Amino acid sequence: MKATTLAGDVTKCYEEGEKRISSKDYSNALKSFKQAAEQGHALAQNYMGLMYAKSLGVSQDFMKAEHWFRQSAEQGEPLAQNNLGLMYARGEGVAQDYQQAVFWLLKAAEQGNSEAQYNLAFMYAKGQGVTQNDEQAVHWFRKAAEQGDEIAQYNLAFMYEKGIGVAQDYQQAVFLYSMAAGQGSTDAQLNLGGLYDAGEGVEQDYKQAVSWWTKAAEKGHPVAQNNLGLMYAQGLGVNQDYVEAYKWFTLSSLAGEVSATNGLKIAESLMTKDQITEAKELLNDWKNSH
Repeated sequence: MKATTLAGDVTKCYEEGEKRISSKDYSNALKSFKQAAEQGHALAQNYMGLMYAKSLGVSQDFMKAEHWFRQSAEQGEPLAQNNLGLMYARGEGVAQDYQQAVFWLLKAAEQGNSEAQYNLAFMYAKGQGVTQNDEQAVHWFRKAAEQGDEIAQYNLAFMYEKGIGVAQDYQQAVFLYSMAAGQGSTDAQLNLGGLYDAGEGVEQDYKQAVSWWTKAAEKGHPVAQNNLGLMYAQGLGVNQDYVEAYKWFTLSSLAGEVSATNGLKIAESLMTKDQITEAKELLNDWKNSH
């Protein structure tokens, strides 16, 4: 029979574990969390699960991760409920079971856990463990988006743009893409640029399209790079510049964007040898700085 530890001491063990994990002292963090977890501290149990799942200070062991996540989840800890749900969804440490995944994700989502809300929305969108239901997907994406979840904001924006599970609304799509784009989502930046380019939900504004595509292109998004190449080649939202077009088409083409290869051939056919040389130098500079 294990000796019990005073509640205050259990909390101290947990807090010590948090300090040690933040300084990446994983082996000692594990010891501290284990002391608290064995006395029933739910957050410490969740941390134990994470450390076994992610191989932090210990060999990866999904079965042990599942054990600790379950201990915590059964005490009602939403972080652990989400993590346990994901283990069922992925078949890690347990047999894959989408219905059990939904069971645990719903518990966490109803407590306001934004990650669980996003994951539950995904399950509804895909029809995994539940009957496929776009309206329910919208509902849970919205819950997560309202808490600032960048991916949920993007997915909800996409559903408004396409009219999936909700009435098509380009203005709402613009609003939500803007939220996600402002957090750095390159996919949101790409799609937001597309709405400005087409004038859907906003006044057509090529400069704004270029601005958002540039943000995504600078982070290596191949579709945004191709789009930016087109804008420079046509002089839309920017001064026509085949040197810049060549650079962006090349980067996009190297990433596998087929349409960029065609754009590159056309741009090259309209350029002088000096312009091509300049473009290649610009391209090398970009690669060296990214």
